This record gives sequence, structure tokens and C-alpha cells, in this order.
Amino acid sequence: MANCDNNCGSCGVENCGDRKEPDFRAYLNEASSVKKVFGVMSGKGGVGKSMVTALLACAAAKNGFKTAVMDADVTGPSIPTAFGLKEKIYGSEAGLIPAVTKKGIDVVSLNLLLENESDPVVWRGPVISGVVKQFWTEVIWENEDVMFIDMPPGTGDVALTIFQSLPLEGIVVVTSPQELVGMIVEKAVKMANMMNIPVIGLVENMSYLRCPDCGKILRPFGESHIKKLALQYGIPHTAELPIDPELAQAVDGGRIEDLKTNYLEDFAKAIL
Repeated sequence: MANCDNNCGSCGVENCGDRKEPDFRAYLNEASSVKKVFGVMSGKGGVGKSMVTALLACAAAKNGFKTAVMDADVTGPSIPTAFGLKEKIYGSEAGLIPAVTKKGIDVVSLNLLLENESDPVVWRGPVISGVVKQFWTEVIWENEDVMFIDMPPGTGDVALTIFQSLPLEGIVVVTSPQELVGMIVEKAVKMANMMNIPVIGLVENMSYLRCPDCGKILRPFGESHIKKLALQYGIPHTAELPIDPELAQAVDGGRIEDLKTNYLEDFAKAIL
């Protein structure tokens, strides 16, 4: 149209040839370079999503990949704790500089910007989504081979922002064995399918317990549903994490990089 101002939201003309789909994409800082981006999500909280994100980052770094973690779980940031990060991140005229773990993983989290890490973040969804986009656009991610994004649980505003705005290579979904959780995981998988983002992996946390005396595998939360879900939705890679006190203590103590056993090393190699 001759007088088109490209403001499609206020235009009443249907079937307009000049109509453009809104561009939700966020663009990297000009000093940044990130080759692959993976989201780690769950249908609900409390299934170990942040732990899985940290384990995947450790496995990638161990295999020689320059690795980054974006903590997009803004209201419940756990990544700094897992890596034992306390020092605040800082900025320059070019952008924010990530914190760096002992093994060289770059990390950005809101908890590393707050004056007190225990202060609650009482923000509405659009504000939180804006912060996540800023983590992508205003942070200097220098020569990253792979980035893992620790997404908030559920399928709300922030998940939608990440799906629409960031160039995701794929999604890893985290679950636990209970039937109810399996149903909720299906919602996360279906959201990814709706957004045309491939679900490349499924990780079941708290899947089993190995008896310290006889070595027998016990399943306190019932039989695993991970293979069934993976087959149903055509998810190529799966992994099971045990109930392991050493793993939980390493995460709580900020020593996840010091673990001798990373149960997701083979899984990380497969998806990378």
C-alpha cells in the first residue's frame, strides 16, 4: 500500500501483500560469538534441571569445547551455587563480562548482579523476559563453542521468549520417573514441537538408586518412563541420573566441576 507505515497491528487491511511477521529475534553483542545454543527445560520445578545444565556444561568443557551457561531461571537462579561463584560480574563500555568458573566456563546469572544473592526478584513476566534477552545481547560471549541455557520450569513467558528470540540448536528436557511428572514433561515437549525447535534429548533425574552394599539397582519412584516418552516423540538421546548423595553434595557445595563421575558425559558427546 502507498501509505503503509509497517504498523500491521493498527492496520485493518486483510490479505495485505506488505504484511510482515513480527521479528522477535535478539541479536548478539557485536563482540560476541556463539556457535551452538541448547536450552535445558522442564515441565515443572524440582526435577534437577539446573544440575543437568551444569553437568552438561562440565562435560562439554572437559571435551575441549569453549562453554558458556546462561542462567535464564531469573527468579530461582541455581547455577552460581553449583559452580561456587560468588564474585559479581562487571561491565565495560562494550558490554557485561561473564563470570568464569575454575575450569573456564563462562556464566551469567542475575544472582551475580544482585547486591545480595538472597534478595528475591519480584518482577512480572515481561520484565524477566527482557532481562533474558539482555543476557544474550549485552553480554560479551567470547568465542563460545556451545552455550547451555538453564530455562525456568514450565511453558510461560520466559520459555516463549527463548524459543522465539534465541537461535536454539535444540532442547534437552529434564524429568523424573513419576507418572505425573511424565505428563507435565509432555507439555514441554509439545511446546518445543509447536515452536519448531527439536527436542534432542531427555534426561530422567532420580531414576534409580544403586545399593552401596550389593550394587543392586533400586527404583524408589517406580519404573522409568523415559524410553516410552522418547519413542513416542522421536527424541534421539536419553540418559538416566541416579540418586547420588555425592552428586547432590557437590552441587550444594559449589564443586560440580570437581566430580570424578559425570553421568552425562556420553549424553553430552551425543548431542554435541
